[in-house]
Amino acid sequence: MTRILAALAQVSDQYDALYCDLWGCLHDGRQPFPAAVAALRAFRAKGGSVLLLTNAPRPRPSVQAQLDRLGVPRDCYDEIVSSGDAAQYALITGAVGRRVHHIGPEKDRSFFTDLSEDLLPIAAAEPPVTLVPLTDAEGIVCTGLVDDLTETPDDYRATLLYAKTQGLKLLCANPDIIVDFGDKRLFCAGAIAQEYDRMGGESLYFGKPHPPIYDLALRRLAALPGAVDDPRLLAIGDGVTTDVQGALAEGIDVIFVTGGIAARNFGDDPENPDPALLEAWLADLELSATYAIGHLR
Repeated sequence: MTRILAALAQVSDQYDALYCDLWGCLHDGRQPFPAAVAALRAFRAKGGSVLLLTNAPRPRPSVQAQLDRLGVPRDCYDEIVSSGDAAQYALITGAVGRRVHHIGPEKDRSFFTDLSEDLLPIAAAEPPVTLVPLTDAEGIVCTGLVDDLTETPDDYRATLLYAKTQGLKLLCANPDIIVDFGDKRLFCAGAIAQEYDRMGGESLYFGKPHPPIYDLALRRLAALPGAVDDPRLLAIGDGVTTDVQGALAEGIDVIFVTGGIAARNFGDDPENPDPALLEAWLADLELSATYAIGHLR
């Protein structure tokens, strides 16, 4: 039975570190949630560590710059771990070849150039990766839709069909399917990769719920000042197939934020999910969550 919380503080003493999702938990793509910022600050004030664990397809420096622009204060977290970071390792080590075609917006080009410090020595020892037209590519890197405000995965059907006929692997830098940008719902790279899989193509995933991002998170957590051995971890997220499923697979307790992308399933009050609706919905998905909360606070 999932325990519904009124606030993170009810259970925070039981954990040494948080893996907190960004979009839908800490911000809505336009501005931070003040209550969520306060909750993370309070956890850190008690000696806990906060890692922002995101399926953003961009590397850590770019994610931090975006958070700064949104007004997320740096004193509410200790470290950032992105799907982009985990996927970059696969890219520079040749998982989809050395000549790759990019599907995604111009803003995501930093994925190919802006490496985190721990990846720079690896990249220096590998042959370079170059961006090429689809007809010259050995593989595809998908960071998102070129214009996620107007496009859907159907707009990429011809591209994906051609890639499948050529046997190209698709590296998905963001396994999220959808995200809410303010009051608008947008498709993410995971939706394109999912469509490619349905066609019979092969997609490679590196963000939540897949192991590489959690392996990287543990390494970065261990590198923080004052890190404890075998920390008690708690994940927080609003994506049941990413945040919740990933945490369960790693044996990590998880708070499911019900007021995010799945809010319509749990009653009329996003702040207070209906327990019966929540349990039935999770049961249908054959998943569970340690805790649930309307919004992080």
